Amino acid sequence: MNQSKTFSLDEISVLAELPRRTVRYYIQCGLIDRPQGIGKGAFYSERHVEQLLLVRKWQLAGLSLERIGELLKQPDDGHLPPTPRRAGTVEVWSHLVVADGIELTLEPGRAGLTPEQVRAFFRAVSQAYAQIYKSENKE
Repeated sequence: MNQSKTFSLDEISVLAELPRRTVRYYIQCGLIDRPQGIGKGAFYSERHVEQLLLVRKWQLAGLSLERIGELLKQPDDGHLPPTPRRAGTVEVWSHLVVADGIELTLEPGRAGLTPEQVRAFFRAVSQAYAQIYKSENKE
């Protein structure tokens, strides 16, 4: 028989390193599934542990519970989608002045680029502009 392990509220709290009250709050918010059964007979599965650890990981990474809830509702493709832009959102943009009157701005997080990729992209844009500028001025 392949029975999966079940946990009490106390056990799941210890496994996720969260207070029981926090686990209950996450259930109330819909961040994790409700336990099986009711009252003192309620139990949690390994899936609950995985859900709690995921919520905890994202919260330690600085995401709000609201944002975590949004992410949990989206299909899991291995990539975190960018946070929707809202009034009051603070973003850090990279800015490249290619030449007088030519500027390029991008937000690396939304573009899904690492700092190294941003530098490589800016180098490639600068090189492409230099080639175009040289070829236009030769004619």
